[in-house]
Amino acid sequence: MKRRDFGLLAGTSLATAATLRRAQAQSAALDPTLLTTTLTPFGAERAGNADGSIPAWTGGLVSSPLPVTTPVAVPLFEDEAPLYTVDASNMTQYQHLLSEGLQLQMTKFGVKIKVYPTHRTAAAPQYVYDNTAKNAVNAQLDPRGGRFGFTGAYGGIPFPIVDTSDPLVGGAQLIWNHLTSWGGYSTMTLFNPGVVLISGELILVAGTLSRTIYPYYDPNGSLATFEGYYSKGHYYYQAPGSVVGQEALIWHTTNVNKNPDITWALINGQGRVRKTPNEAFDAPNPSSNGIANLDESTGFLGNPSQYDWTYVGKQEMLVPYNCNKMLFHTVPEILGAHFPNPEFLRFEKHRVWVLEANLHPGQSNTNKRRRFYIDEDTWFIMLGEGYDAQGDMVKAYANFLECIPSMPGTVLMGTSTFSLLTGNYTYNGNNNYPPNNAAEFLLPQDDTFFEPQVMAASASF
Repeated sequence: MKRRDFGLLAGTSLATAATLRRAQAQSAALDPTLLTTTLTPFGAERAGNADGSIPAWTGGLVSSPLPVTTPVAVPLFEDEAPLYTVDASNMTQYQHLLSEGLQLQMTKFGVKIKVYPTHRTAAAPQYVYDNTAKNAVNAQLDPRGGRFGFTGAYGGIPFPIVDTSDPLVGGAQLIWNHLTSWGGYSTMTLFNPGVVLISGELILVAGTLSRTIYPYYDPNGSLATFEGYYSKGHYYYQAPGSVVGQEALIWHTTNVNKNPDITWALINGQGRVRKTPNEAFDAPNPSSNGIANLDESTGFLGNPSQYDWTYVGKQEMLVPYNCNKMLFHTVPEILGAHFPNPEFLRFEKHRVWVLEANLHPGQSNTNKRRRFYIDEDTWFIMLGEGYDAQGDMVKAYANFLECIPSMPGTVLMGTSTFSLLTGNYTYNGNNNYPPNNAAEFLLPQDDTFFEPQVMAASASF
């Protein structure tokens, strides 16, 4: 794909100062009291926007905790009608609100989106807010470079007040805020389907019982006891038949200089658990038919040290948000040939941070440059693009958020990587895939589920 294919988009580059709304004055002189006044406890702008299309944050959407044996998915805003629909025929009118990847998907693959009223549902428990305020003054990027990690933070957003005075510092803070964003402490999903859409055909490539804990957010932990791994996931493969019985255990770190990310794999028949050091960076995801690399999950996942991360600005954008409706339909229903079906997908207008990633000298990755748009309220990457060595945009990314009032939190539900060359894409999320039920629970889990020795003890010969 040649650069001239993107001529329609060239005038809307988000790196252009004229199209960016700079963040409110924030600098290295941190004032944590801002988190109780002009900013939310997570560091977003508390006020709405000028025309009222983005409302003020008033505490998010919170409900009483549910019994741990009760699935947490709830329907939201079912009676709302879309405000408008955007597709190739009218996207020029909304160009300032659209990511470049989404614009290309509209023009090349006929993607359309339905836009609904904005609801700022993001919330978290009080202990997470309290820790976030402490992190605002105590968190420090690694002195060897922010791309390597941070120290001095625990139990909350590490950098709620982004240092916009230095783009490289602010950029590193943004990617770590995404990687450690609030998604609960302990979750289990009965069947998490991973699929690919190849030439419009839906193919199940993996289905797992997924257990996850986030030691970084342990309500009974502390900075003094934190061992450096912000998440630990244990995945039991249940489908397709060729992988039934296999397991994977993945730990992610807050500082790659102190503790590397680690992946262990259990393949039945071998009778052993092995570390898999190649499960990182741009190694192809074996479950994606070559569409996605391992570091493209959730837009970006894993070790960020290959890139220099640059804060670019802040702006309003149409992004997938409060997509709870997707949880009450099956994967074949919600996924279209090139993009999720707009009948089941909800877009809203929110403010996002714009983040650029460029390969650090001497590093190698199929994505030479990447751009991400990070939601100000949750710190999750919402949309993004990947560029190859020739500078051509070849990938697009989208994350789909659900609101769980009983957690509380507005958190990642599903994630996609799109090939802009072929129109094929991946989808992985907590959605029903008949005859399997993808019910998700916020139940306590034994820490031993996440230890390689325990996984090895269950190996089959």
